[in-house]
Amino acid sequence: MHLERLINLLEIFAVIGRPVSATEVQAASGLPKPTCYRLVQTLHEQGLIEESGGDGRYVIGERLIRIALLGKSDVDVRRVAAPLLKGAASVFNETVFLARFRDSKVEIIHVETPDDPARAFIHPGIGERPLHACSCSKAIAAFAEAEFQDTIIEGSLLAYTEHTKTTRQDLLAEFDIVRRQGFADCDQEIDIGISSVAAPVTIGNIGATFSVGAVGPVRRFGTEYRHNIGRQLTQLATKISGAIQLCNVAEV
Repeated sequence: MHLERLINLLEIFAVIGRPVSATEVQAASGLPKPTCYRLVQTLHEQGLIEESGGDGRYVIGERLIRIALLGKSDVDVRRVAAPLLKGAASVFNETVFLARFRDSKVEIIHVETPDDPARAFIHPGIGERPLHACSCSKAIAAFAEAEFQDTIIEGSLLAYTEHTKTTRQDLLAEFDIVRRQGFADCDQEIDIGISSVAAPVTIGNIGATFSVGAVGPVRRFGTEYRHNIGRQLTQLATKISGAIQLCNVAEV
């Protein structure tokens, strides 16, 4: 009964979709005032709801969003992100991809290619990417907790090409650059002739759980070109974050 009541209150917070007070929740739930206030306090203590603006009103908390996000399938994420990625592929006239961090791995989960039939493009493939040598991984790692960065640096830093960074000093320095500019580069670090750029997709206070990037032949993907796309990817990342969060809240 106690768990059922907690779930019912969470459903009220989710359905209303705006900051609500304990008084409003009590009226909507029909529970006795002391009982409702006690349950609201429990939800708040557990991080499932949080105060909004310090005015005694609450919204769905980051912990609940994290739970919903971790349980969300790639199919759900692709469904909300694909239209944004497709639009970016058309604007850039380059391949655009979405990567996801989970289980200490970064995987590309969706790819959109240019519509132009005469355009030569690179398809990065689907699946796990090197944590130290791919723009989609570095965009996430640069904003991750120090423990995850240490896991990358202490792992097997395979040199895929002569451009791959394989020392702790080089990687930490690059993470600093990524944090300053807001996006990560991969200049022929995995395959000669192929470069990419990616920006982190931050979900609330959870951190960079996803990244969005673009990839192409190095003859087009010079430094200036990558940085121009990188700045646009940071804006796209904000839109993707919003779409994922709206989907999460709607399904909580």
